[in-house]
Amino acid sequence: MTQAHSNALIHEASPYLQQHAHNPVDWHPWGEEAFALARLQNRPVLLSIGYSTCHWCHVMEEESFADVAVAEVLNRNFVCIKVDREERPDIDALYMQAAQRLNGSGGWPLNVLLTPEKQPFYAFTYLPKEDRFGRMGLMTLADRIGELWRNDRQKIERAAATLTASLRGKAPPADRSVADRAWVDAGFAALRERFDREQGGFGDAPKFPSPHKLMFLLRYAVLQQQPEGIEMVVQTLQKMRLGGIHDHLGGGFHRYATDREWRLPHFEKMLYDQALLLMSYAEAWQLTQQPELRQTALDIATYLLRDMHHEKGGFFTAEDADSEGEEGTFYVWRAAEVQALFGKQAEALLQAFDIRAQGNYRDEATHSYTGANVLYLQQPARLAALDWPVLRTRWREARERRPRPFRDEKILADWNGLTIAALAGAGRISGQPELIDAAAAAARFVLHEMQHEGHLLHRWYRGEAAVDGKLDDYAFMVWGLLELYESTLDAHWLEQAQRLNARMLHDFAAAGGGFYLTSENDGLIARPMERFDGALPSGNAVAMHNLLRLARLTADSGLEQQAADVMARFAAEARQVPEGMLHLLSALLLAEAPAREIVLAGPLDQGDGPAMLALIRQHFRPNTVVLRRDAERIPFTRPYRPLHGKATAYICENFQCHEPTTEVQKVRQLLGSR
Repeated sequence: MTQAHSNALIHEASPYLQQHAHNPVDWHPWGEEAFALARLQNRPVLLSIGYSTCHWCHVMEEESFADVAVAEVLNRNFVCIKVDREERPDIDALYMQAAQRLNGSGGWPLNVLLTPEKQPFYAFTYLPKEDRFGRMGLMTLADRIGELWRNDRQKIERAAATLTASLRGKAPPADRSVADRAWVDAGFAALRERFDREQGGFGDAPKFPSPHKLMFLLRYAVLQQQPEGIEMVVQTLQKMRLGGIHDHLGGGFHRYATDREWRLPHFEKMLYDQALLLMSYAEAWQLTQQPELRQTALDIATYLLRDMHHEKGGFFTAEDADSEGEEGTFYVWRAAEVQALFGKQAEALLQAFDIRAQGNYRDEATHSYTGANVLYLQQPARLAALDWPVLRTRWREARERRPRPFRDEKILADWNGLTIAALAGAGRISGQPELIDAAAAAARFVLHEMQHEGHLLHRWYRGEAAVDGKLDDYAFMVWGLLELYESTLDAHWLEQAQRLNARMLHDFAAAGGGFYLTSENDGLIARPMERFDGALPSGNAVAMHNLLRLARLTADSGLEQQAADVMARFAAEARQVPEGMLHLLSALLLAEAPAREIVLAGPLDQGDGPAMLALIRQHFRPNTVVLRRDAERIPFTRPYRPLHGKATAYICENFQCHEPTTEVQKVRQLLGSR
């Protein structure tokens, strides 16, 4: 098919940039060439940031960027640059911060107007192409900015310089006072206050899974002996797994629910949501032994390995919400389709999933029923009378005959690190070694395909790895490697975690504590330092967790001091807005809790070894690290020798060590229920 237009994005690897490569807008990729052109032509820059599975990015592309008349206005007034936020999270973070300072909020598509020196002066998200209901349209805005640039450029440049100076502002001074447990308690109190006691989750619609909040609650509940935290987590996870946000046929979860009851989702599927929810469901099952939680975790893992897995081991980024030109088409069903597929068994399925002839939700634009149904497990007991696994497979296979949503097949180091952590942890918790094997394969992929001279690369796509690694790439990969080590007790993975952690400390550490998102040579007007959790926990918080864990796994107290420095850097924000920094506060909670280290020596695959290892892994113990003696690669374990050639456990708690034991019952007594 011959395309009427093409632009400089045609040479880019990013699937998102390729979606805009045939727009009549004269898009350029981010780079000095585009900014040099802006200086030469004396024009401001329109920087447009999005990602391939972003619904409103698609809407704006189809409505405006694919329109010749709109393109003419944009090309006349700006040099236009497109950025994939998943490929360049550093650019996105910097200019999202600018948008939030300008407007008090942000989102995607994120459109920011810059001077040719990369300094921002105006920001907006979706705009219609023409004025609508008193709202300025994109074409009007472009012409007005163009006229202002030509007639009063100095005013724009002064505003841009002021905003840039604020972005470059010094980080707040580190607070070296003793970290206050009250901040952690305040984080819990904030979640308790916003908890929806009927439907689970936090706040009203729209509702996001926010799994790092659930993981904080699990740790708080166990370490602070606060059972209400467990109740909040379990209710949220149970409500979500019944809801339309859960893909009941294929496994995995959609991005968020548009309503309070988790019924109607925004249908895109993100890799990081699957990874973090897999962790949450697995840990909650380990703590409560509720079988539905374990099954949901395994369903997420099945989805990842079936639909999001590259044959070389890495995991793809996302699946779109849209197919056949509409959101959710792949996932919704009409009652007649279900009746035709299942015959006599259809009635029970219709009732179980609240499928109605008129449809079970209203169209957002018309507020009318359309006949379409989102699968919402309203009566789960009805599935018990059916051979649900067989029916589910048949139903999913019927769905597979539909046109699938677009899948973004780039592979990101940071999101794969999360997925490695999730699969390794879930495999260890559930006793499913194939999940640990998949985590190891993904780790080998990233370490082999996405490194250059010891440095991580952020993105791999169709054989090409590119883009210098960011803080999250290192922090999340270290997380994954540490989970892989504790799941295999193979010191190779611990060595790799130590190596990447050392590189992170060298390239990203800020004077006085904390980490920048970028290394010094990324060519931005400022180095972002992410403080708060968003859809994912912040890289600084993950780095603090890793430093604490590595300190205990390697007996390196210097790493514990580095973790304390991270907390000191963000103490002021943690004190003021604890709910925004829950993953950091989770690390603080672990730092202050009585620590336990278990070193295992001798044969773990014979005699009492398997039973001893299974016992140690049975309970949720967030303040415990487990090692296997390795005199060469973990030198401090050299003295921990097996007794009488048997599997032997050395258990130390709160800086005191018990006598080593070869008896499973003695290990049980020493561990208690904690």
